Amino acid sequence: METLLSSRSLSPLLNSKSSSSKPHLLPSLQTRPNSLSFTPKTITSTLKKHTSQSLSVPNSWLSHAQQGLAALALSLALNFSPLLYTGIAQASEFDVLNEGPPKESYVFDDAGVLSRVTKSDLKRLISDLESRKNLKINFITVRKLTSKADAFEYADQVLEKWYPTVEEGNNKGIVVLVTSQKEGAITGGPAFIQAVGETVLDSTVSENLPVLATEEKYNEAIYSSAKRLVAAIDGLPDPGGPKAKENKRESNFKSKEETEEKRGQFTLVVGGLLVVAFVVPMAQYYAYVSKK
Repeated sequence: METLLSSRSLSPLLNSKSSSSKPHLLPSLQTRPNSLSFTPKTITSTLKKHTSQSLSVPNSWLSHAQQGLAALALSLALNFSPLLYTGIAQASEFDVLNEGPPKESYVFDDAGVLSRVTKSDLKRLISDLESRKNLKINFITVRKLTSKADAFEYADQVLEKWYPTVEEGNNKGIVVLVTSQKEGAITGGPAFIQAVGETVLDSTVSENLPVLATEEKYNEAIYSSAKRLVAAIDGLPDPGGPKAKENKRESNFKSKEETEEKRGQFTLVVGGLLVVAFVVPMAQYYAYVSKK
């Protein structure tokens, strides 16, 4: 029996199949994809916060490390830079020229090698000389010279700088001691040179200053020079200066007499040993044979 179905009768069935083919989900399950779509954003933002916090710690540590290294480099540059050291060494030399003669004493100890006792003794000695003879002597110590070739040129420069005119420097004397070069110089105006004399000036420069400075006896070098100059001005006998010690080298070679003496002793010893070496075995052999 044939049954004819119209298109209208089939359409509800098809529609029901097509509608039934779609899955029917609960409302809670249907909204889950939307809620899950926001989760990556939340995780991403959280990771960014943690990453920024974790990166801030190394960045702050690196900044502190860079500041510490910069401070260390600056400290090393200030302490060990040869240019800065040269500038300091040159500044002390020119400070002596710029500051002028000392007002309360007669000593400009730029090298810092003189004791208070020496400075006090010099002040008492030279102040007495100035009151009696109207002659003034200034004593200068420096570590080294960079602007002048030797102590004599520097002493002349100090005299011209401190006392520009002949009238001011006529009765003035300058004694310079360079500690690093172990040398000294004495200069002054015409009245000072005439009062001391060329002989005592030369002897003091060649004996008192360099000999005692070589032994690093700077206080004695300055004070003995002062006493010698004052004695010459007062017309007293010259006390003299120290003499340079001669370092005699002892020879390691023996003299001819010592060599001959040692040679005779050596010959006797060798001869005795040879006799013993030959006689003792022969005596032992003779005793062994005689027993048989």
